[in-house]
Amino acid sequence: MNILHISAECYPIAKVGGLADVVGTLPKYLNNEDVCTSVIMPRYNNEWSAEHEFETVFKGHAPFGPWHLNFQIQREVQDTLGFPLFMVDIPGRFDRPGIYADPLSTTAYEDNFERFLSFQIAVLNWIVQRRESTDLIHCHDHQTALIPFMLTKCHCFQPMKHVPTVLTVHNGEYQGEVNHGYQEMIPEFDNINAGLLDWNNRLNPLATGLKTCWRITTVSPSYMEELSYDSDGLEWLFETEQPKSKGIINGIDTEVWNPDKDPMIDHHYNSRRTAKGKRRNKRKLCEEFDLDPRYPTISFIGRLAYEKGADLLPDLFRRYLESTTTVNFIVLGTGDQSLHHRFQAMADRFHGYFGVALSYDEALAHRIYAGSDFMVMPSRVEPCGLNQMYAMRYGTIPIVRKVGGLKDTVRDIGEEDGYGITFNNFALDDAGHALHRAITLYENGRRMGRLRKKVMKLDFSWNTSAKMYLELYRELEIEMEGT
Repeated sequence: MNILHISAECYPIAKVGGLADVVGTLPKYLNNEDVCTSVIMPRYNNEWSAEHEFETVFKGHAPFGPWHLNFQIQREVQDTLGFPLFMVDIPGRFDRPGIYADPLSTTAYEDNFERFLSFQIAVLNWIVQRRESTDLIHCHDHQTALIPFMLTKCHCFQPMKHVPTVLTVHNGEYQGEVNHGYQEMIPEFDNINAGLLDWNNRLNPLATGLKTCWRITTVSPSYMEELSYDSDGLEWLFETEQPKSKGIINGIDTEVWNPDKDPMIDHHYNSRRTAKGKRRNKRKLCEEFDLDPRYPTISFIGRLAYEKGADLLPDLFRRYLESTTTVNFIVLGTGDQSLHHRFQAMADRFHGYFGVALSYDEALAHRIYAGSDFMVMPSRVEPCGLNQMYAMRYGTIPIVRKVGGLKDTVRDIGEEDGYGITFNNFALDDAGHALHRAITLYENGRRMGRLRKKVMKLDFSWNTSAKMYLELYRELEIEMEGT
């Protein structure tokens, strides 16, 4: 079986969120299961692409609204990611800084719909004409969600209309909707099918993909359930499409996230040498931020965004920083500029107890996971969440709101066989109580030590999740043979 993943992101080439981590890891684990899996994505103008060798395997052209689309399909020569990587080179569309937005102004590119539609059209033209068969197409988020529609309804792609399609929704809040005038850019199809493109009188790529793909997956079972009552207008559609939907929790790459071999941390350790390893890494981390390692250290890593609940953090942290309870806090991330200013002011005011790095720094993230005692995630929305899994891999106890994938991966210490700290409501008092529980736990050294070892032994690798995807693919293969 030949599986092709189509995505706007793939780690380490281009990453904005968890989508990149999934697409950069799942194919490797599927290949370990003897399933031929490859990835195709746009060729962005970035350092990774410039530093790796590519060969052109296909040159094509196609109508594109009032324009003509010229493109090349290029393959990375060395397969350094553990799977074949293809890139679509489209002059004028992706050869610019940033993935979805200008990195300096953070303003989204005005032609994003055209950019990713041209990418999808190029991919389908290549698939129809390539020599190797494609047995299943796995699309990711709205940037590739028009593929199931075009594959089955556009005249030029009819030779491939029986190829099964899977659409994974990593974040249902981003739907890519535009006005119906853009419909003219889609390759020719019978007008009777135009309604499949519509949702609330807009052309909605995500809604279209949900209607026309063979199977829908989300990145956790709880998020699958949540989308049926909270998905920014698509609730009825998610509810209607439940029979073909399945939530599969994401995994993590345990080769990359391995404290026993991680080249980005100062001291290696494992579940047998947890106490010494955590202590030494914490000492180095606290030196970096001028904190005292004797005190509990609670960190946040992520986008400073509404969805992540980052706006709760200043008041939450100040509740302790202004009290008689001594705690260290560390924040790593970028996003809302008002939060940048608030955190910087807090770092100046609470020097010695609060550290902040307003940047994207992969190596620093690894050091924070290794050196922290707790990782806080107060998310409003969290389809899956990977940070809590990374944290536990490094013996850091998660403090999370019970939402989406956080609910599926963190069991509260008050429950049988629990290992994390959870709270239900997005509220300052609820989050504050969770932090109080964490500080109390820290003071119980023996229990804290046992929990560190326990979370490090939990299996959050892609092994189980990859097998679930493989089972889904084989179901579709049987279904295709029956058509």
